[in-house]
Amino acid sequence: MSCVRGFTSTGVILVLFILLVIVACSICFI
Repeated sequence: MSCVRGFTSTGVILVLFILLVIVACSICFI
């Protein structure tokens, strides 16, 4: 269970990081 929980938390951080990059790119393009 801890392995799945760790993978889930890592996935959430990865998604948030990707969203942050997309937002930053959008601001730069604008």
